Amino acid sequence: MIPPGFIQELLSRVDIVDVVGRHVELKRGGANLMGLCPFHAEKSPSFSVSPSKQFYHCFGCGANGNALRFLVEHQGLSFVEAVRDLAQGAGLTVPEEQVSAQERERRDTLRQRRLSIHEALTRAAQYFAAQLKAQPRAVQYLKQRGLTGQVAARFGLGYAPAGWHNLASVFARYDDPLLEEAGLVRQREAEPAPEITQAVTADTQSSPAGERGRYDWFRNRVMFPIRAASGEVIGFGGRVLDDSKPKYINSPETPVFSKGRELYGLFEARQALRDKGYALVVEGYMDVVALAQNGFANAVATLGTACTAEHVQKLFRFTDQVVFSFDGDTAGRRAAARALEAALPHATDLRSVRFLFLPAEHDPDSYVRTLGAAAFEQQVAQARPLSEQLLNQAAEGQTLNSAEDRARMLTRAQPLWEALPEGALRRQLLPELARRAQLEAADLLALWGTAKQKKEAQAQRSAEIAIATGTIPGLRPPQIARFSERTRPSLRRASRKAPAASADLAVRLLLRHSSWWQHLVPEDHALLHRLGGEHGIVVAWLEQQLMELGTQTWSALDQLMTGQPWQERARQWVNHGSADEVQSVEDLQRVLHRLWCAELREQVAALIAEGSTERMRLDQIAALNGRIRSHLQAEQGLASSTTADPGRG
Repeated sequence: MIPPGFIQELLSRVDIVDVVGRHVELKRGGANLMGLCPFHAEKSPSFSVSPSKQFYHCFGCGANGNALRFLVEHQGLSFVEAVRDLAQGAGLTVPEEQVSAQERERRDTLRQRRLSIHEALTRAAQYFAAQLKAQPRAVQYLKQRGLTGQVAARFGLGYAPAGWHNLASVFARYDDPLLEEAGLVRQREAEPAPEITQAVTADTQSSPAGERGRYDWFRNRVMFPIRAASGEVIGFGGRVLDDSKPKYINSPETPVFSKGRELYGLFEARQALRDKGYALVVEGYMDVVALAQNGFANAVATLGTACTAEHVQKLFRFTDQVVFSFDGDTAGRRAAARALEAALPHATDLRSVRFLFLPAEHDPDSYVRTLGAAAFEQQVAQARPLSEQLLNQAAEGQTLNSAEDRARMLTRAQPLWEALPEGALRRQLLPELARRAQLEAADLLALWGTAKQKKEAQAQRSAEIAIATGTIPGLRPPQIARFSERTRPSLRRASRKAPAASADLAVRLLLRHSSWWQHLVPEDHALLHRLGGEHGIVVAWLEQQLMELGTQTWSALDQLMTGQPWQERARQWVNHGSADEVQSVEDLQRVLHRLWCAELREQVAALIAEGSTERMRLDQIAALNGRIRSHLQAEQGLASSTTADPGRG
């Protein structure tokens, strides 16, 4: 975990003009600098960078943020990677949490191992690319699929020759454990696995049955390097040149590669995502390359797995519109259902998620090659919106002609609807679902609310047990340690208990609007950590998510906290206010002033209770009372500038 204080210091040490200027040509326009927005296609500059505010804003697409957010959104870096990138340029060392020498050594070893794996994968990619040029059969296969040498070079396509030990000529030590850890070789313990003999039948004589030892994992396959968003090779996909099985194999999970988090073609598609304005998610490597060949360079693919929330979150770093393309068969509908569930928590009113179902006889590769780019563009234009997909998915297999069918439809629809963020889309879907179920919207909302209350009561008891025993599921050891330092004293001292209404409101506002966390100063962060009890647990957890994943919607946070004993309590805080109340960051600042007043009054009471008349103690009391008056005045000033207080009622 990176201390918030360091983030503030880092941002004060860097100039956003320099950071953005490395990627965008900026020209002076009054007090600010202007340029073409890197987040959407435009011909006239609408992208403004403010040197005084250290902030960027696009008047065209609404993109905005500080230097860290720019690197996360534009470069596709994680929050931690962006912090390290900025810190390196500013000559700062990112502080690590207090860990033992053994833990520090373990982390250094892991970091070095990851670098070594990247180097091995890069060398293998270079070898495979060179082998492609020397293999006419592989080149002919790609030409038959309609690919040119230019697009093959762009994606770094290669060829892994037939043979069990080709990589022995690439690496000095074929027995280096690093090669197995990188997923390039495997260890044979007994008879070769079925996929080995099926994939390379011509090679069986060179590796007798039952022979033990290492062998190349990829053989006689066209190779697709998988790159991280930063461009580093992190793994491979390999496809056979005929119809033998398995058709595709991937790198195994490694310290640098996880199929559930990565998207093939994302690095190559970054600019096209901004030019086209949307991401096209398909299911295969060849789909991505073929679509890029035919003018759809904004295509990416999951790696043989269902779409995950991490996939969706990564895509929304680059674009606000995502189109999922699936085959029209049963498997395609199942994949669409998983993609819908992954996308719902991120489907804010300013984002678009659509679903494209091609005819059963086509995949994107065959469709665009057979019918052309214009026909595929028309299919994209007619893609089904998320709202329609949700309604259809809930009603799948039901005629809705009976009360039983309608009840089943609502049972399926409830978790989908609840996963949506608060907003206009969610509100519009409720009466539509009620209409299909032949209910009034108010009756449906009451029905679903009763079911939630039962769950909340059960979860509340679990949360109380967790607080009483000091167990805090969901926080990693460093966060648990910090929670113990900041919060556990609050649990022990009965005199230090934050006002419940103010604490509830503060946490509610932050969960609903997690971006407001960055508007607070480190002292306010520390105050929130000192709230104690469940409030302190949730604040520590929220800070961890923001540091690692960036700003999240409430629906996304709700999904992330699944399984936590305090989840239902957090939901109670968030749902306490009316959904249509108007809120701003000033509301959060006002409630923080109340919390400061409460804490300072406790300190005054403790000093008075000591009964000391020493001048130093009296000066301390006077200073604390002065701070209380300052906070009261600030709160009153904020109250006069807003028309409604979300904490009242």
